[in-house]
Amino acid sequence: MINFRVRDLDKMVAQLRERGIAVEVHSEVYPNGRFARLSDPEGNPIQLWQPGGKDPR
Repeated sequence: MINFRVRDLDKMVAQLRERGIAVEVHSEVYPNGRFARLSDPEGNPIQLWQPGGKDPR
């Protein structure tokens, strides 16, 4: 799985969905941030991560 850190998860998810890409946003907010999952055209999993908690960088 490839993991990408994003600044604004909601904005990134909206951009992807506007282009017809299915994205699953985890409903739970974890101590280290928020996550979403999608797949590339070959089916490889990709995770998007918006840091949160004590180290939001």
